[in-house]
Amino acid sequence: MVQLTVMRTSSRRHFTLPVSLAITAAIAIGLSHFVTAADAQDANPPMAVVQNTVNQALTVLRDKSAPLQQRQEKLRQIVAQTFDFTEMAKSALGYHWKTLNPQQQQEFTNVFVAFIEDSYLSKLNDYRGQQVQFIKATQDGGGYAQVNTNIVREGGKEPIHLDFRLKNENGTWKIYDVTVDAISIIANYRNQFNRVMNNQGYDTLVKDLKEKQAALAARLGNQ
Repeated sequence: MVQLTVMRTSSRRHFTLPVSLAITAAIAIGLSHFVTAADAQDANPPMAVVQNTVNQALTVLRDKSAPLQQRQEKLRQIVAQTFDFTEMAKSALGYHWKTLNPQQQQEFTNVFVAFIEDSYLSKLNDYRGQQVQFIKATQDGGGYAQVNTNIVREGGKEPIHLDFRLKNENGTWKIYDVTVDAISIIANYRNQFNRVMNNQGYDTLVKDLKEKQAALAARLGNQ
């Protein structure tokens, strides 16, 4: 069964879960020095995508009167509009993706997306009003962009650098990766998934992800 840790470990099957930190940080935080969505949209579409997502999510997170499951579903819908989880699943599997038949590709995508969603939804109550500073947004001219932010920490501690990577697909900017202190979510998963694929194969990888996702889903149902 997949075990989630925050650091790489030995040859046992451990799947790092930076995504819960990254997505929770991205949508479950208060923003400082915030510009309006309209201004952001005019000045920099990628920045607007990130900020608009946070604005919508904050409305859900601050509504403590709503039932938890209702808030979870709203948050799921908000994130699904901005994060390209299908592309994330494909990239996370790396070169192994091309070795799968279409049915396996669809199966893996479904399992991976469910795993990611339940991972960040399980962190919903971790919101503590942390502040984030938006530093800058850059575009490379080839349909890719990056939005750099810092999570402000108390006590004068070094901020956490949280950067969003976006891709323009048919005129729509989607987040396809997030880095936490320069560590990529997708690169982390790719390294670990590759080890399982190389040593145990596709069936083991999917089985482990399904088991962990089922455990997360059960936990969500009990919250």
